[in-house]
Amino acid sequence: MSARIAVGIEGIGVWAGGMPDWSRAAEALCGNVDIAPDAAARPAPSLLSPNERRRAPESVLLAIEVAAQACAMTQHLPGDLPHVFASAFGDLAINDYLCATLARTPGDVSPTKFHNSVHNAPAGYWAIATGCRESSTAVAAGASTFGAGLLEAALLAQAQMRPVLLAAYDVPACGPLLDVIACRVAFGAAFVLAPPSARALATIELELAPATAPLADASRLLHPLYAANPAARSLPLLRALARRTRQPLRLDAAPDLQLAMEILF
Repeated sequence: MSARIAVGIEGIGVWAGGMPDWSRAAEALCGNVDIAPDAAARPAPSLLSPNERRRAPESVLLAIEVAAQACAMTQHLPGDLPHVFASAFGDLAINDYLCATLARTPGDVSPTKFHNSVHNAPAGYWAIATGCRESSTAVAAGASTFGAGLLEAALLAQAQMRPVLLAAYDVPACGPLLDVIACRVAFGAAFVLAPPSARALATIELELAPATAPLADASRLLHPLYAANPAARSLPLLRALARRTRQPLRLDAAPDLQLAMEILF
């Protein structure tokens, strides 16, 4: 991609323990309030009925909560938006359950949990809850998942000249997976991207660039979230938006590619 593409950000959603929405996140990222992470907290998206919220896994609750927040900031109906749901690991608690149950008593596998184990389960819940029949994409790219999802959503918004929803989320590892997966806290962020217009909170210009060097450690941005969750790779962008800082940024989009970005207000 030699030419830059530009997309406007019309809506933002954020959820983490102790940081339940964009307003609270922006205050924290501006240094105005301290964050007390709450590992026991769980999102409770109003788009799902109480029964559905009880049955849905944490990854679904997190994805739908941040997606709904981002849509609520815009004039667009959630059901009208193509969407890209990005998660490095999917639902790690369900993966741990499935592996343990299959190893010990395979006949006891829960059909519901098996259904919820697929990577695009949160996108499916979203489509059902909102009545959305637009295109749906599920992205996984390890530590580069947020950058890859942002690129996918931005290209889709530009190609179709319409708003697109991006939701990035990951939940903590558990059981033996803790030894091999560095994800310790729940974090999710969502954006409604659209062709630049006066409605946009900011405009971002994107361009692919070779990964010439590893990105600098940014755990100081919002420790421990940045280092403890792949979806929190969105924090440099979120901090720049909160502080209205016009600055260049780089995000990993693949092992050998980075997304060079400039934010305009």
